[in-house]
Amino acid sequence: MYLRFYMDANTGLPHIYGHGVTEEECESILASPLEDRPSSGDSKIAVGQTAAGRYLRVVYVPDEVGDGVFVITAYPLEGRQLKALKKRQRRRKR
Repeated sequence: MYLRFYMDANTGLPHIYGHGVTEEECESILASPLEDRPSSGDSKIAVGQTAAGRYLRVVYVPDEVGDGVFVITAYPLEGRQLKALKKRQRRRKR
């Protein structure tokens, strides 16, 4: 899978760095998400757990042709968002 990242205009680095997320973590979430659903416009949201155990939400737009994606942002799930994800996962296992 080919990934491109939204670049922060102030730093010139991928926007995800500001949230403490790496390219490798984004790739692992997109490769095997726990959830992958539509968002506004053409964007999608993937939620998953990294090999290190972190839960992340990745907002992206799939390429129209091929298997590439443009990652808009990614950030760790914490608090109520993480609790809601775990509750949904428990319901699915029933």
